[in-house]
Amino acid sequence: MENLKIFTKLISSELHLSDHAVENTLKLLDEGCTIPFISRYRKERTGGLDEVQITAISNRCQQLQEIAKRKDTVVKTITELGKMTPDLQHRIDDCWESTTLEDIYLPYKPKRRTRAQVAREQGLEPLATILTLQRELHPEQVALRFIRGGISSAAEALHGAQDIIAEQVSEDERSRNQVRATFRREAFIESKVVKSKKDTDEAQKYADYFEWEEPLKRCSSHRLLAMRRGESEGILRLSITIDDDEAIQRLQRNYVRGNGPCQRLVSEAVEDGYKRLLQPSIETEFMTLSKERADEEAIRVFAENLRQLLLSAPLGQKRVMGIDPGFRTGCKVVCLDAQGNLLHHEAIFPHPPVNHRMQATVHLQQMISDYHIEAIAIGNGTASRETKDFVEDCLRNPSTTSKTRDTRDTSTPALFVVSEDGASVYSASKTARDEFPDEDVTVRGAVSIGRRLMDPLAELVKIDPKSIGVGQYQHDVDQSMLKHSLDQTVESCVNLVGVNLNTASQHLLTYVSGLGPVLAQNIVDYRKENGAFTSRAQLKKVPRLGPAAFQQCAGFLRIPGAKNPLDNSAVHPESYHVVEQMAKDQHCTVSDLINNKETRDRIDIHRYVTDAVGLPTLTDIMHELEKPGRDPREQIEEFEFDSSVQTVDDLREGMILPGIVTNITNFGAFVDIGIHQDGLVHVSQLADRYVTDPTQVVRLHQHVQVRVIAVDLRRQRISLSMKGINKKKG
Repeated sequence: MENLKIFTKLISSELHLSDHAVENTLKLLDEGCTIPFISRYRKERTGGLDEVQITAISNRCQQLQEIAKRKDTVVKTITELGKMTPDLQHRIDDCWESTTLEDIYLPYKPKRRTRAQVAREQGLEPLATILTLQRELHPEQVALRFIRGGISSAAEALHGAQDIIAEQVSEDERSRNQVRATFRREAFIESKVVKSKKDTDEAQKYADYFEWEEPLKRCSSHRLLAMRRGESEGILRLSITIDDDEAIQRLQRNYVRGNGPCQRLVSEAVEDGYKRLLQPSIETEFMTLSKERADEEAIRVFAENLRQLLLSAPLGQKRVMGIDPGFRTGCKVVCLDAQGNLLHHEAIFPHPPVNHRMQATVHLQQMISDYHIEAIAIGNGTASRETKDFVEDCLRNPSTTSKTRDTRDTSTPALFVVSEDGASVYSASKTARDEFPDEDVTVRGAVSIGRRLMDPLAELVKIDPKSIGVGQYQHDVDQSMLKHSLDQTVESCVNLVGVNLNTASQHLLTYVSGLGPVLAQNIVDYRKENGAFTSRAQLKKVPRLGPAAFQQCAGFLRIPGAKNPLDNSAVHPESYHVVEQMAKDQHCTVSDLINNKETRDRIDIHRYVTDAVGLPTLTDIMHELEKPGRDPREQIEEFEFDSSVQTVDDLREGMILPGIVTNITNFGAFVDIGIHQDGLVHVSQLADRYVTDPTQVVRLHQHVQVRVIAVDLRRQRISLSMKGINKKKG
């Protein structure tokens, strides 16, 4: 990697990490190793850096590489202009900060034909130089010497010279940094409503920002993005301001010496340069910078929410009924086997306007019996509460007209309400069409709901993360940066949990370390042609899956029931020999080692340390042998809404209700209380103590108790509080 030493020094200093750890991490990334692989299987080389630290190193390296490319462009342009000097080249070589680099480049940067450029073409640059020297002379008399060509008067010549001085001031690094520092310390962001839009319904959601002003450095990510969205919709006007008079006076003190006629002209030029060029430029810069910081924070929140959602508790391999509820169009019901395969589907109409409740009851109970249903997943959209009540009634009161339930089914199916955010997106996608080419979107959507209960991670990877509904202004932030972050999050979660090599879909395999879409599809095709994998070593027979890809992916793929029990663990094949030697030394098999704690306790891992295998890897191996292939996700829990609250009209201030956290933002948490309109627990209402980060108090899908403190019907806002309420463990 070019600039390895430079990047190592810069990154280690910025992130407060050792040079050795950063340099080795950069080398591993350059070799094509993935972040999950490095953090899990290369701890000796990185000093035990975790995924967060390695991700930060990777992201900063990419930024520095972009700056390096930009420097090449800058050097090439200045050199072609014939203005490159050794000092300038040295400054560019030493610069690794994009703002500083652009300031250096600004005087040489090709730009549209400016007033200063016109003045230079008219031969007025010497006059500008004379004025900036601020000698004791009469500028009007000096300017007479420049009346020629397009210049018809001394006043016109002086104006042209002032234009040159104004541009020089605006492009001077010292001036820019001075104004920048003032913006950083003192800038205010202001938001005002466009008067013609003030009374419209669409403007009401921005009512808080009709007359808003606050210090820019205190403006939170969600407020800035809300105002920016209001601006993009033509409802708000935004500006970032400082005390212009004070800023101009500070600049003038840098350029003006004394009180003569030349000084007056220079002073005017400085003021013009500030108002016309410098202030708008720095305001735009800070508007962009503040947006980037808001984007970073919003993306961080989104990524954390997505991580929690993907790692939601799975039900596991059970026979599941998925129900996509509805009124007029009925409820689409699907029955799935323990692997998520579609066995049966039909529509029932238990609700108005059709109201075939008895018929729906018989059909539902018959499906539960025929397909030995162990759990029922109901989507949380329209008619969800009504459908849940209907299903509960069916389970409580078995119909005498349905067949006797199979004697193997002695328990009532567990009932769960499942988020259906993104299900409609999935059902209309190419992925869904490929999976179910002969079924319509309603069937596909119901299947997705059922599968989400069984394994949220495996199902949600098929959906664009932006459509899952756990973001904060996800459509307003930088889309490429959002996609990069969310892809990293999905990859991290998939590899943390591990993937069943014999049941995983192509989409789930795509996110496994070292694979990608092509190799994932090749694995699925190989599986179809040759049957289930019986060992990890068989992966080497998959077309195009070479040694490098095998090294990256093997440790994250599981084969339950494999002849070698290590194939169903997170122990990497490159370390199998270590475990086999441990077993040999204990005079037992690898299976005995896994099943016998006393045998494992006798092992002294220090005996197995080599140049290639250190204590971090050996410690991980011993942890994995305790519970090979363990799922890091929690156990799923059932949940009940308050049956007395069905609509927003049932809400009363002071009510304490059960709810489920559906989304977390910087300003609080949204909670589903069962009325198809989430309420907001503002960050100030999350706990009896001061809270800066809502994720310190709540997590996605947590079961909580909330108090209703206000209901605003016009703005469709429900305000909730968790202060003084004991939360359930969700």
